[in-house]
Parts: sequence; C-alpha cells; structure tokens
Amino acid sequence: MTIAPATRPFVLCEVEVVRVERLSPAFVRVELAAPELADLGVDGPTWDQRVKLVVPATPGGPLPRMADGEDWYAAWQALPADRRGHLRTYTLRDLVGSGADTRAVVDLVVHGEDGHGATGPGSRWAAGARVGSRAVLLGPRRGVAWGGIEFAAPYGAELVLAGDETAVPAVLAILAQLDPGARGAAYLEVPSAADVLGAVHPEGVRLVWLPREGAPLGERLTAAVLEGLGLGAADEEPVVAADEVDPDLWETPTWSSSGEDLDAPALRGAPGLEGVYAWIAGESRVVTGLRRALVRDLGLDRRQVAFMGYWREGVSMGT
Repeated sequence: MTIAPATRPFVLCEVEVVRVERLSPAFVRVELAAPELADLGVDGPTWDQRVKLVVPATPGGPLPRMADGEDWYAAWQALPADRRGHLRTYTLRDLVGSGADTRAVVDLVVHGEDGHGATGPGSRWAAGARVGSRAVLLGPRRGVAWGGIEFAAPYGAELVLAGDETAVPAVLAILAQLDPGARGAAYLEVPSAADVLGAVHPEGVRLVWLPREGAPLGERLTAAVLEGLGLGAADEEPVVAADEVDPDLWETPTWSSSGEDLDAPALRGAPGLEGVYAWIAGESRVVTGLRRALVRDLGLDRRQVAFMGYWREGVSMGT
C-alpha cells in the first residue's frame, strides 16, 4: 500500500539550508527549512532524537527523488549510485519557529581534523554547507510513534552521559532538556580545546570536556568515565582487540544488536550504583571497552545502560 506524502507516518522532504554557523573546527550548525517541517517532531522531549539526511553524491549535485510510500528505503537503494546520494544519521539538535516557518537545527561533525575518523561524504557536505545548500530529511511526524530516541533515564537516576565528538550534539540536546533537579555527570571528548562548546545543563550535572590534543581516541573519555564511577584509573582501562569490536554495537534496555536476552535477570548487582543510568555513544571500539567495563566488571544491569557505536575509526559509515 502506497502512503500519500501528507499521511505517511514520518516526514520525508527536501530541505534547504537557511543558516550556517561554524561552531568550532569540528562542529558546523545548520538550520534547515521546508514547509513540511511544520509536522516534524515528537510528543514530548526530543532528547537524542535521530533524523536522517540524504546529501548529494557530489557537492552541489542533484538530490534523489524519494519514493512516497513506506518502502522509500528499498526504492532509494535501487537508484544508481550517482543519483542516490549518501544517507547519514544525525541528532535533531533543536526545532525553532512554528508552522511552515519551522526550522530543524542539526549540528554536524567535520571528521578528520585531528587524524581520527573517515572524512566521508557527510563530513564533506558539512564542511561545504552554505545558505542554499539542499538535502533530503527523514524524521518523526508529530503524533505518530516513530522511534529514534534511546535516552530513557528513570526519574531521579544518577546520570552518566559520555561520548566523543559524534555524540556531542545528542548529549548537549539531552542536557538542555533535563529537569533542573537532574544530577550526574557528562563526559565529552573532542579533538581540541577549540571544540569546547557552550552548553545549557542542570547545576547538578557536571559537564566535563576532554580535549584529545593528539592523545589516542577514547583514552581520556574512558579514563574519565571509569574514574568517575570508581572503577579504576587510566592504567586499568579495558583493552579491546580489533576482532572483538561489533561495528553495529547498539545495546539499550529495549534492543540488543548482539541478541542478548532482554528479559534475563542481572547476574549480579553493582553495590552503590543501583540508581545509575549510563548513556554512552561514539566510536565502536571505545564504546565496546566501556560497555565491557561497566556491565561485566562493574556489574551494572544492562537495563541501566544504553551503548551506541555511532562509527568505526577509519571507516566511512553508510547510514
């Protein structure tokens, strides 16, 4: 059954860049406009809501014509490579305006500035984005269950938010929407001190920026998270071999990329940490090591954690 554009359970439309701001060497903020964005959103906080952008196959090139029905993805994949463009996933940083003047704010990462991350088509589009640049946006339609939000902390939980630069937009979006009485800590590793951004966050949530400044990817993030939870110092960080990395790592209380039994009882508890909720995202090897430390070594119940491998170092991710 083909669903008409006005009634499909998501927003799928061509958008135009109406504002660009280079926040730092690694971050570019764009505001995207289209009349269809009047319906973009969710019923409640957007938290770490994911949206997808399709950018042209070549800078300034044409965008694909997207199918109207729920089978849009299969139809898009069937297009010739030079007409398909590139599909990438981002966080909806904010929604501003209303009605046909609604703007979707998306913060994009420009990879490769410090030698980490593949400088793929999404990064190139971000670096070259100008007023008038165009893309195709796929996102949630307000009033329709769509998914794409993983942050689900119980009220009053002790928060542990952690990520590299690819997770910064999601963490900052979460922080800005938290209850003023929220408590915990957020750890953000970025390429350099120039990438430390201004952020709105509750007074009870400590925000720790961790500029790499040439250090190995994930080293400072891992050390800070483990020390913050009392698990160990930097010389006790978990070592993850390349063949142990799940490039599709996605473990949340409601989904397991490894097929874990979501209903299985915890094998053991984590004394003193029963109220912790951890949300950790970024490079797959780093996230794998943190998951191993928190779930296996520290004993956190997997229902207390969400671990997302957003990307793999040296690999241009497809979606």
